[in-house]
Amino acid sequence: MHNILLVEDNNDIQAVNSNMLKRRGGYNVRIAMNLAEARKQIKKAMPDIILLDILLPDGSGLDFLKEVRESTNTPVLILSALGKTQNVIEGLALGGDDYLPKPYQNDELLARIEALMRRSEYIPEAIVKGSLRLELFSNKVYLNGVNLPMTQRDFDLLFLLVQNEDKLLKAEHIYEKVWAQPMTGDKNAFQAAISKLRKKIAPSGYDIEMVRGKGYIFTKI
Repeated sequence: MHNILLVEDNNDIQAVNSNMLKRRGGYNVRIAMNLAEARKQIKKAMPDIILLDILLPDGSGLDFLKEVRESTNTPVLILSALGKTQNVIEGLALGGDDYLPKPYQNDELLARIEALMRRSEYIPEAIVKGSLRLELFSNKVYLNGVNLPMTQRDFDLLFLLVQNEDKLLKAEHIYEKVWAQPMTGDKNAFQAAISKLRKKIAPSGYDIEMVRGKGYIFTKI
């Protein structure tokens, strides 16, 4: 039985969705009325999918989405009355997998959930590039079978570059994705992280090439 975390502060919507998902979908539903409760629920056990409202009593669901994406690829379906294009774009850009504006039909909600469940089943356990192996669920990196010591930020940086193999990524884009904030005038931390990562993966047959003034490319040597 799949587990769903419903983050919603409206009691009526909670009751309707929870009953419908249990009865028609056969899901186990846990409920959080605010971000604090949602964080506690995730610490107890990571759900198979998160249904996330944006407007919550103690903050924005989008801030919670940022936190979730720092540690897991669990599918997130955003459910919100804020159906403006900009809200949709922001939610998806932060890592939301789908967006369903309120009000919606039960059949459509179920269909969206089932689609995300099917899609999540095809997420690979690892990405292999030469002798380099990235374990996506444990966030570990192996080189020739030996575990490479990495911080979470190192892993996120490498994962982003690997996902965009042979694509030029601007330094500002990389920084914003990995550090989750705009790049300031001080680029030393970013450059040091890139340099450290290059040295670690050097024996793998891949490199992080710098194109002066344009950005970086993860590519095969």
